Amino acid sequence: MTTTPSSPIDLFASALHFHPDGDVRAVERQMTSSNSGAWQIATFHVETDADVHADHWEMHPQAEEAVCCLTGGIRLYFRPTSPGGTEDMVQLRAGTAAIVPRGRWHRLELDAPSDLMSITLRDGTRLELRTDTH
Repeated sequence: MTTTPSSPIDLFASALHFHPDGDVRAVERQMTSSNSGAWQIATFHVETDADVHADHWEMHPQAEEAVCCLTGGIRLYFRPTSPGGTEDMVQLRAGTAAIVPRGRWHRLELDAPSDLMSITLRDGTRLELRTDTH
């Protein structure tokens, strides 16, 4: 049996949703909460801190997130777990990734223009404006 390959998908314009029933669909990228039940793989080209909402904390209550730096460099910050604590930081270079624990508030800052990939279940995702900016 011969199958015809599908059309290429521009990963910088669309996201891929992996559904529990095994379906994979190219969809509009969604960075806010989704109730699709699908894991989202989204790829971004980012130039400035504004492109990665550095002024907001983000949290995914339903699953861990893989934050992948494909090119460039970023800093991944974790919100302190106790009042008065300090942020933890993981520096990612091209070809590296970090796993954000489920329910852990985090944010990004750029060291250079970068291509990033995010893999997570977006159900229940929350954003919260940082109040500790300088």
